[in-house]
Amino acid sequence: QVQLVESGGGLVQPGGSLRLSCAASGSIFSINYMGWYRQAPGKQRELVARITSGRDTNYADSVKGRFTISRDKNTVLLQMNSLKHEDTAVYYCNANIITASIKTDDYWGQGTQDTVAS
Repeated sequence: QVQLVESGGGLVQPGGSLRLSCAASGSIFSINYMGWYRQAPGKQRELVARITSGRDTNYADSVKGRFTISRDKNTVLLQMNSLKHEDTAVYYCNANIITASIKTDDYWGQGTQDTVAS
């Protein structure tokens, strides 16, 4: 069993900052990559940022220069600065994990609501 547990997020004013954390636990052999997706009301889920086991990163164009993804062992962090109204969404942690039984699969966190409002 593998679990992704998210923390952080909440309500912030435009221009403010939030930090999301996601910890993977369970029968993990290794993690290929970890990342964050978000889904705003009425929109499809989209990739926000991803970091590989080699620490290579990629970002959605809309967050480049404002968001920073980092990873420490089985935990991934998303530092979000200069937040805008359009960043309001439910943010989901995602990880591609090789389990102890050498099976690879995608796992998801429960989601955390982040709201940017005056």
